[in-house]
Amino acid sequence: MTLLRSLAAAALAPLAAAAAEPGSWEIPLAGNAYLSARADDSRDGVGRGRLRWSDPGSTFSVFFHVDRAATLELSLDASVPAGTSSIRASLGEQVIEAQLDASAREHRLGRIEVDQPGCLRVDLEGVRREGEVFARPESLRVRSETPGLELAFVKSNEGNMFYWGRRGPSVHLHYPLPRGKDIEYAYSELTVPEGQDPIGSYFMANGFGQGYFGIQVKGPDERWVLFSVWSPYKTDNPAEIPEEDRVATLARGPGVTARDFGNEGSGGQSLLRYPWKAGTTYRFLTRVRPDGRGNTVYTAWFGDKEAGDWQLVARFRRPKTDTWYSGFHSFLENFAPDFGHLGRRARHGNVWVRDRDGRWHEITAARFTGDGTARGGHRLDYAGGLEDGGFFLRNGGFFDERVRLDQRFQRVPAPDARPRIDFDALPEGQ
Repeated sequence: MTLLRSLAAAALAPLAAAAAEPGSWEIPLAGNAYLSARADDSRDGVGRGRLRWSDPGSTFSVFFHVDRAATLELSLDASVPAGTSSIRASLGEQVIEAQLDASAREHRLGRIEVDQPGCLRVDLEGVRREGEVFARPESLRVRSETPGLELAFVKSNEGNMFYWGRRGPSVHLHYPLPRGKDIEYAYSELTVPEGQDPIGSYFMANGFGQGYFGIQVKGPDERWVLFSVWSPYKTDNPAEIPEEDRVATLARGPGVTARDFGNEGSGGQSLLRYPWKAGTTYRFLTRVRPDGRGNTVYTAWFGDKEAGDWQLVARFRRPKTDTWYSGFHSFLENFAPDFGHLGRRARHGNVWVRDRDGRWHEITAARFTGDGTARGGHRLDYAGGLEDGGFFLRNGGFFDERVRLDQRFQRVPAPDARPRIDFDALPEGQ
């Protein structure tokens, strides 16, 4: 196991301490621990209140951030239902063996030294047990006499923060549109670097005021292209949407499934099971155009840039809407809490828009923002900015190279990279 750490950037703002008393912190495992190694048939995992821990092949990793070098005393709040257990706690190459039994609620693990600020990873492994489980741990206690030490972690489940915190921070790029223009098309290119595509990742390329369009990792062998448009009727239950407010599917490409969706607003969603690959650049084209009858039609095409192909994902009609393209943005999120400790990264390059008169406009600026998990200091592993002539987004993995939110980034223009698209030849679907 390795310790995730590096020098923190000097420009980082101070973090609010989460101390129950000076020099003492209680880190709830339900919001800060992950099952980072397991046997194939193991039923171990992270529950809402404590860990399920019976398999000697399991490793639970607890993450938190310290703002300076420090000496830390660690203990584990846990019940031991029967007998005694031996466990191992490690931080990098520092390893502690501890005995747990039913006579105590708090079990001292020992002392570790941290030589620089950054994110720390404490691994818990079971060695031997007499009962059915090693223990039922609830929190990792940290004490320190280091003056001024501050820790950052998910402190409580208020606002369902154990769920959101374990998912990790979501980050966004907001692209300014040319003023005074009715924008009909948005184009961008997306590359996910190899090894930066764990399960639960949503790499959203072309977002707009009423929906989003990107690629997801749904499972070990399942990947999607996803295009969704929200209904103007506000509900998380699609069954509640009146007929006159429903998003209608006008067309879809081969192999595409179109359906209603909910739980994050509701509307129309299309998905294409497609084996996209990390390291390959894909291009996204989205059209937003009023139909002149009080509705707006949204269309999305997707393709492998090197192959030069386009395929229709879907075309939707959103009622009670009269708009051109607005709210152009990209984002990166993890929707699977069990994989929130894994890093993901996306490169967003060659971003353009085309107005209703057929003129292309290059987008060379972006504003970097984060969600409440980032802004609240619950998780600090987020970044975005300039990379390889375009923009990038990064989250997860408990890295230390954090980028300040709300910055604006300007890339170098590349007018020769303007998209060359035969709009008359774009597939129309069925």
